[in-house]
Amino acid sequence: MVNQSQSDVYLIKTEDRTEGIDLLLRKFSLSEFSGKNVAIKANFNSADPFPASTHLQTLESLVRNLQEAGASQLVMAERSGMGTTREVLEKMGVYELSHKLGFKLVVLDEEEKEGWIKIKGDGDHWLRGFYISKIFQEADKVVQTCCLKTHRFRGHFTISLKNSVGLVAKKVPGSVYNYMAELHMSPYQRKMIAEINQHYPVDLVLMDGIKAFLDQGPERGQLAEPNLLLASTDRMAIDAVGVAVLRYYGTTGDVSRGPIFQQEQIKRGVELGVGVESADEINLIPVTDESQKATDDLNSILEEQG
Repeated sequence: MVNQSQSDVYLIKTEDRTEGIDLLLRKFSLSEFSGKNVAIKANFNSADPFPASTHLQTLESLVRNLQEAGASQLVMAERSGMGTTREVLEKMGVYELSHKLGFKLVVLDEEEKEGWIKIKGDGDHWLRGFYISKIFQEADKVVQTCCLKTHRFRGHFTISLKNSVGLVAKKVPGSVYNYMAELHMSPYQRKMIAEINQHYPVDLVLMDGIKAFLDQGPERGQLAEPNLLLASTDRMAIDAVGVAVLRYYGTTGDVSRGPIFQQEQIKRGVELGVGVESADEINLIPVTDESQKATDDLNSILEEQG
């Protein structure tokens, strides 16, 4: 009997993104997106190719599925950490895709102060709190698509939780304070990453693990090809399974060490109630027969190392 408190994570082993994403998203009630304003957070931290950045085919397939489900408006908002956001999005072909498919694109660095909501961060590790994009707090639905990679700048890994950093302001107009400098210099960086996630909802997460960086990251590293796509409504579950994938292929000592749910991003997320609290609460479901072995392998890691 399946534990009713479990979060489902659907997995497909494939090299075909378009077909794989279509099959994955059929497992969700996309009718809930009909008539809704949907905010999308992709991963365009830099102008480096996948898996450093969201694959354009992944973004296109995700947008098309949401449009076919009847979403009234789609807004993708982004702030790059390694490069100028507008230039990154232009180089990666996101502007061209937005014109082709008809979704709105917002460069968060260019937003006025009114476009941000101050999070006081009481009880958090942010010294002054932080500002989060109003787009993601006011949307009817929020969808995130993340990559699978490690993070050499003390984040340890960057999957769904870490992807949320791109919707937090580096600076807000009228202030010189640099929130990203604080984040990257803080010994509490991984906890701070998790703390962002308690302040905005996520209704669907799509992780593109067709390829992954096993070390270094976020823009380069040793490449693996898991050929996996995963989707869930629970970003904590996605990150835990993502860590299991990295461990399966052999990753850094920081990501390999100790139980998965003792990884600091995940542990802090548990404390804050962001998603599942243990590996036992993850229900990993293969979408195709070809996906069964990968599911079994990852379930073994979650059972032994969760």
